[in-house]
Amino acid sequence: MDQKKLSAWLKGIMIGIGLCGLIVYFIILPIFGYSMRLSYPGFAAWLWPWMSFLWMTAIPCYAALLMGWRIAANIGRDRSFSKENARLLQIIAGLAAGDSAFFFAGNIVLFFLNMNHPGIFLLSLLVCFAGISVTVAAVCLSHLVHKAADLQEQSDLTI
Repeated sequence: MDQKKLSAWLKGIMIGIGLCGLIVYFIILPIFGYSMRLSYPGFAAWLWPWMSFLWMTAIPCYAALLMGWRIAANIGRDRSFSKENARLLQIIAGLAAGDSAFFFAGNIVLFFLNMNHPGIFLLSLLVCFAGISVTVAAVCLSHLVHKAADLQEQSDLTI
């Protein structure tokens, strides 16, 4: 598979992830929230604080997709191992870590405001774990891409 084809595949996957995120954030979660509100009238006051909170967590996710798009564009230009890609991966790691911390802190705040169920709080720890996993993977990839960029730079100079 050549670089342009790989870039096109990565961009297609990112478009798919972005569309799935829109469906989840703006169709599935509101439907689930409204059904919870009808089934459990005691939770009716929780709908809009939770929806606002969940929509705010989407912002870093889409920013990370934008950084991933730029990485895919660099791969298509045959600049896979560049310091720019290493920097973009560091930004993705920061976004994932920040979003995980925000999600965790928001769940704690909602829990202490009595707007969170203990089961939801425990389930949200899995989401935080996934975010931290993305952070670690992005940091490792950033380190490896940076090392490869250094090696490529040294190789280009020793002709």
